Amino acid sequence: MMLYLKLFLSFFKVGLFSIGGGMATVPFLYELSDATGWFTHNDLANMIAVSESTPGPIGANMATYVGFVTGAAQGGTPAALLGAVCATLGLVSPAIIIILIVAKLLKSFRENRYVNDAFYGLRPASTGLIAAAGLSVAMTNLFSPEVFPLLGINWKGILLAAVLWLLTNKVKKTKSLHPILFIGASALVGVLFGMG
Repeated sequence: MMLYLKLFLSFFKVGLFSIGGGMATVPFLYELSDATGWFTHNDLANMIAVSESTPGPIGANMATYVGFVTGAAQGGTPAALLGAVCATLGLVSPAIIIILIVAKLLKSFRENRYVNDAFYGLRPASTGLIAAAGLSVAMTNLFSPEVFPLLGINWKGILLAAVLWLLTNKVKKTKSLHPILFIGASALVGVLFGMG
């Protein structure tokens, strides 16, 4: 029972401080990985890839995955489901609480200059968190000496990223295609060439 409380509280902290969306949770998840050992940095990179490919918020998908895997280690499917629910509820609870408070006090917040200034100031912080998350994911997936033997560079990953960039930015026929097609094709290439 203590594990489920710890999952809830750990993800509650992540949800409380990750302003800016799902990718803003990534730096906190790296810290959580180091602190708890529930998942590795490589697991986190894989979770991000899967979360980007599945419907729903990235942070909630990752919380559900971590809770499920951690619960499963304790004892099968019921424990895994309980772990997934606890982690997910922990992550979304701060947002729900804040939204309820803001909705209650909306009129006074709407006209308050200090609140507007605070939200204006949070924009660069959110941008920084998201940029740090993107850089961490890129470094883990493309440059990792522990995983990739030749100079620690994932040549297949770099080649795939370059091809995707070309197809989405330079080739007129593919530039306007829906992003889900690129995600699916990338997943297929990753499976076929053992990039996961």
